[in-house]
Formats: sequence, C-alpha cells, structure tokens
Amino acid sequence: MTAFSLDPAQTSWCEELRALAEQRLRPLAEKGEPGHVNRPLIAALGASGLLDRMLDSGALDLCLLRESLARGCTEAETALALQGLGSHPVLRAGTPAQRARWLPEVRAGRAVAAFALSEPGAGSDAAALSLDAASDGGLGPGSASGPGRGWRLTGEKCWISNAPQADFYTVFARTTRGVGSRGVTAFLVPADRPGLTGCALDMLSPHPIGTLCFDGVPVTVEDVLGEPDRGFRVAMDTLNLFRPSVGAFAVGMARAALDATLAHTAGRTAFGGPLKDLQAVSHQVAEMATRTEAARLLVYAAAAAHDAGEEGVPRRAAMAKLYATETAQYVVDTAVQLHGARALRRGHLLEHLYREVRAPRIYEGASEVQRTIIARESYANREASA
Repeated sequence: MTAFSLDPAQTSWCEELRALAEQRLRPLAEKGEPGHVNRPLIAALGASGLLDRMLDSGALDLCLLRESLARGCTEAETALALQGLGSHPVLRAGTPAQRARWLPEVRAGRAVAAFALSEPGAGSDAAALSLDAASDGGLGPGSASGPGRGWRLTGEKCWISNAPQADFYTVFARTTRGVGSRGVTAFLVPADRPGLTGCALDMLSPHPIGTLCFDGVPVTVEDVLGEPDRGFRVAMDTLNLFRPSVGAFAVGMARAALDATLAHTAGRTAFGGPLKDLQAVSHQVAEMATRTEAARLLVYAAAAAHDAGEEGVPRRAAMAKLYATETAQYVVDTAVQLHGARALRRGHLLEHLYREVRAPRIYEGASEVQRTIIARESYANREASA
C-alpha cells in the first residue's frame, strides 16, 4: 500500500468482506436481541475465519477489516471489535496457560471477551481507576509476598461492552494506591468467579453494555496479565492499536451513509430534476466525500505507523480517532438531512447509523481526550527538537 491507495489484493479483500457482511452476517444480526450478546453472530465470525484474522492482524489489516464490515453490517463489526478489545491483552501480555485456555475459544467464536477499564468515576481518565485489589495472601500457596500472592477485587466497572454476558473479562484494578497509573494491574477474570455480578444498561445504540460489581472477587498471580502494577501499559498498548481502528469503524459508517446519499440524490426528483443537480445538494455531497476520504487516509497513516513501529503513534492514533469519528457524525447527519423524513423511520439504514455513530466519539477516549493527547504530544515534540 502506498500512502494514498490500497493495492488490488487489499481492495478485493475489502469488497469480499463487505459482501460477507451484507449477505451472511446482517441476517444473523437482525435476528439478535438488542442490547444482548449475539452468540450466533460471533460464532459466524469465528467460522468465517475473521476472528482469527483479527487477532493475527496488524493495525492496518484491522482497520481494513473493521471499515469493510461496518459498511455492510455495523453489528458484525462491533461484535468483532469487542472480541479483539477484550482478548488482545491476553494475546500480548497473557501467560502461555492463559493464552492456551482462552484464545482458541475466542478464535472459534465460542467464548465472549470483554475489556473492563471504565468506572463510574474514571472513564477516559484511566489513571484514576479505583477498583480496589486488596492483598490476600491466603488465596494460594506461599506467603502474601510470595508466589502464591492473591488479591480481592472490590468496586464497580461501568460502560463495559459485552457485560454482564461475557465469558471472561480483562479487568484493570488498583493494586498500589497513591502512584497513579503505576499502581494498576491487569487481571484475566473468568465470569464465573464468586462475587462477580453485573447488569445490562439500556443505551441509545443497542449494543450489549453493562456494569460489573466486584464483591471481594478472588484473583491470584496466575490471573495477572503482564506484571503487577504494570497494567496501565497493557491498557495503553491495546488502546493504541484499537484507536485507529475505531476511526476505521467510523469511516465505514461514513462511507455507508455516503453510498446511500449518492444513490438517493441521483434518483430522487425535486424541483424539476434530480436532487444531485441542485448546487446546494451537490456541494454538501462533495463535502461529505472529501471529509470521508481525508479521514480514511488519516486512519491508514496511523495504522501504518503503528505497524512500522514509528514514533508518535499515540498522537497519530488520537488524530485518526478524533477526525474520523467527528467526520462520521457530520456525514451521517448530513445524509439524514438530504434524505428527509424517510431517514427518520425505524429500520432505515440512516436511522440505524444515526444511533450507531454517536458512541465512538466517547468510547476508548472521548474526543476531548484525543485533543489533549494531540496537544501534549505536539508540545513534547517541539521541546525535543528545540
């Protein structure tokens, strides 16, 4: 891939993904119950090899995968992305035993994963986590400071996708107080651990999202992902990979809205001719197309930088997520306006996209957080080069 286009193999793969999403995955999505994990859909993602591809992909392939699925079926895209978000810490930081237990199940679409970072008082500010991991040396062999050291998790997580129906959770908890991000540990917590409960939340977009309550949930060193007190890096590694791909999801929605708008304005007659011949309409379509293409290129550039191990990935990932999600909001909103009242009817593609497009500007770091990251990294670069 050059900086400006996909090669023929990539283009062909994207078209195949879009067709798969429209023809095979969308019917399964439509049979699902809003607000609940759609296990048949996840099983189909596994059977088609897409979960395998997602876990083995670099950032660029992940972006192409998410963008293409989003153009054809947003529910399939979201189900795949949530599997990746919840299982990527296991892939990158898990022990051989953890990986052997869970990753084959994720790849096959049999186990549902979840990424449990956000809390009622610590959404975008991941360093402010308060879920308490109190030392409990009696949970395993050895002393409290030895190899059998354990913890009890107490507190609450909120806005957790796939909760409370996931089979396991990547949970971030505070093991050392008073040291900010340096005192956070990542744990792999199976859903059947005693003391772990949750409830679903009714959201604008009908995704499976809920809360988790930890009432002295036992975990041991065998459940740690990475190292104790180093879990913040596990979270950031995951987010740096997935933030550009959130932008790809947004680009996919923007492209779907643009496709629908081109078809509608070319075929709809008003004031003696097709809508596309009205300058007010054609200029809006031109703006939609330009912003969508700019967002697409920014996402690809951030993903390519991640895969190449270049410097400045957090800044570029933040730019990609910020611009793409804000662009998708604009494009979908404009598409609704150009379609008129028909786009507001339940079941219309744009009515669906209008509800879907709002959340990505908030999750995995709100737009305001992305602007903060971009500004901070920009000033740091200036100081480093001065």
